[in-house]
Amino acid sequence: MENKLSSLKNIKSLLIATNNKGKLLEIKKLLPKHITFYSPKDFNLLEPIENAKTFEGNAVIKAKYCAQKSKLVSLSDDSGLEISSLSGEPGVYSARWAGKNKNFKIAIKKVYIKIKKKNNLKKLNAARFYCSLAIAFPNGNYKTFSGTVSGKISTRPRGNNGFGYDPIFIPKGYKKTFGEMKADFKDKISHRYKAFSKIKKYFKY
Repeated sequence: MENKLSSLKNIKSLLIATNNKGKLLEIKKLLPKHITFYSPKDFNLLEPIENAKTFEGNAVIKAKYCAQKSKLVSLSDDSGLEISSLSGEPGVYSARWAGKNKNFKIAIKKVYIKIKKKNNLKKLNAARFYCSLAIAFPNGNYKTFSGTVSGKISTRPRGNNGFGYDPIFIPKGYKKTFGEMKADFKDKISHRYKAFSKIKKYFKY
């Protein structure tokens, strides 16, 4: 598989297997600018059923599906928030907590309701963001890479930057939430960046 990944140095087109505009933008910024990017919408692809129990499993489902249908090398991301006091929830269901319309204000509200039932918000609610990236080739081969960033849940949502749960996550060593950080700064410490740092050597810069 290592030799197969080396072929990415000459890649000219890549399908990023997500319809999440926030994720799409973050991933594109991490990749070489000479690559032509496509999304599932460019091929009228429906979202596959993500029924795996791990981030890696769901990332592979999306990447393999898009690679097979588009005949392009596909890169997918499955990521989410894991909160210790909630036994790791929302985890792989992070996006689903936002409902069909991906309204993360609903998801964030759900987080606070569940935390209040478990403990006091003033207590430390340790959490982490987890990201799994999967690269899949049209022939069925694939490889996954992961990255995490630890932190805690803020006592209230803060900031309008980023997307998803960014307004309630404070990374370890910082006082601001991801939602309060400038995109360029967040991109250098995020779970997605840490996962991508493991595969960037395969791309030609």
